[in-house]
Amino acid sequence: MVSTVRRMSDQLSLDRLNAEEPATAERDLLACCASRRWADELLARRPYHDLAQLRSVSAQVLAALDWTDVEQALAAHPRIGEKADGHSKEAGWSRDEQAGATPGEDLVAGNIVYEERFGHVFLICATGLSGEDMLTALRTRLGNDPAAERDVVREELRKIVDLRLGKAFA
Repeated sequence: MVSTVRRMSDQLSLDRLNAEEPATAERDLLACCASRRWADELLARRPYHDLAQLRSVSAQVLAALDWTDVEQALAAHPRIGEKADGHSKEAGWSRDEQAGATPGEDLVAGNIVYEERFGHVFLICATGLSGEDMLTALRTRLGNDPAAERDVVREELRKIVDLRLGKAFA
């Protein structure tokens, strides 16, 4: 019964996404990922038959984005340990995702060092991680070369977007 109800609610949300005017649908998608190219690509590939298809297309598009498009998505993410301001869906999701992060001196300093090294915010799928887990990952990733770190960032972004698609369209 629960799976039937879940599938029905998935379909209703996806029906809405499939039928919405492009500007409205884009706004809903941009709450999941702030890359306009990503949102435009997902809009162009409508309709979606289920959440799994939407997530699959999303992952394919994210993998193909130029780095400038990834940077556009990164710009919408607050530093780990800093809570997003506002009442938007995206800000609420960010606060929930970072619930385990406590803004200690080490995390603040680590964010600064990371940004100086790589030129963008440290991105990690923080859901379910403690502040210590995030700090350990940050320190480890500081040892990456820029190309390897870009690969890690893309994967972390994919995980975040995947979670948000589930929240938005499930």
